[in-house]
Amino acid sequence: MERELEFEKPVTDMEKALEKLKLSADKSDPRITAQIAGLEKTCEERKREIYDGLTPWQTVQVARHPRRPVLYDYIGMLFTDFIELHGDRCFGDDRALIGGFATLDGQKLMLIGHSKGKNVEENVRRNFGMARPEGYRKAMRLMRLAEKFNVPVLTFIDTAGAYPGLDAEQRGQAEAIARNLTEMATLEVPIVSVVTGEGGSGGALGIGVADVVLMLSNAVYSVISPEGCASILWRDAAYSSQAAESLKITAKSLLSLGVIDEIIKEPAGGAHSNHEAAAQSIKAAVLRHIDRLLAVPADKLKAKRFDKFSAMGKFTK
Repeated sequence: MERELEFEKPVTDMEKALEKLKLSADKSDPRITAQIAGLEKTCEERKREIYDGLTPWQTVQVARHPRRPVLYDYIGMLFTDFIELHGDRCFGDDRALIGGFATLDGQKLMLIGHSKGKNVEENVRRNFGMARPEGYRKAMRLMRLAEKFNVPVLTFIDTAGAYPGLDAEQRGQAEAIARNLTEMATLEVPIVSVVTGEGGSGGALGIGVADVVLMLSNAVYSVISPEGCASILWRDAAYSSQAAESLKITAKSLLSLGVIDEIIKEPAGGAHSNHEAAAQSIKAAVLRHIDRLLAVPADKLKAKRFDKFSAMGKFTK
């Protein structure tokens, strides 16, 4: 059994006690059923209270939770007719970044996203969701294909960052990501991105230049991991919690800074506690924005997208 996060223990203990009570209680006694209902309400309120007050470092831990839904979970829960397309037509097929045509509640689109695994074997095969250059080149090939068939692009971001290995650098990791940034800015179809877990550096931004950037409430999005930042600034990864605070990596901070456009509220206890509820919240937000963006002419769409990202990072006196 996976160890719960430290701040989850009070709720976990309450849930275990409640489960024991349900198994041993006399369900025919209305006083007992009322007591159980009251305890369930208290447990839910406590869970919501804990998750509404998470520190940035605790949010990082939730974003990395081993039971948090990954791309294939969302594909199974939300999409029909998913046809995965392989290869970048230059080098090979990257399993850390996948994509293909899919249908979301009747809306045809191109789905692209980082693909983490649910266990060690899957994660090794998918390189823990850290894409190499061929992954980003495949993503751009699929975006151009979406443009050809005039369907929106939907990207799911969940990566610690682009793979930093020697082989990736030899094949042009930086160039592949930079080209995606440039070409996504000129794509003539709507682009919606959802940060579902970790949004790490250029690895995330390589599929994140979107008309609308959505973010789950317990996801994180940053130029560097807290551990990496702490190792550089303090020469000690033990300062990761301070780094997480300074980096402003939470959804609330990023919304206030204008880096993202909307926060998708997760169920009480985080997306890992209720996959289906998290998926349905994503679906509602994505469809709402795609419907709106489809009505915008291509030239205005591109201009607004360019202006949106150009405005980020400006300083005022």
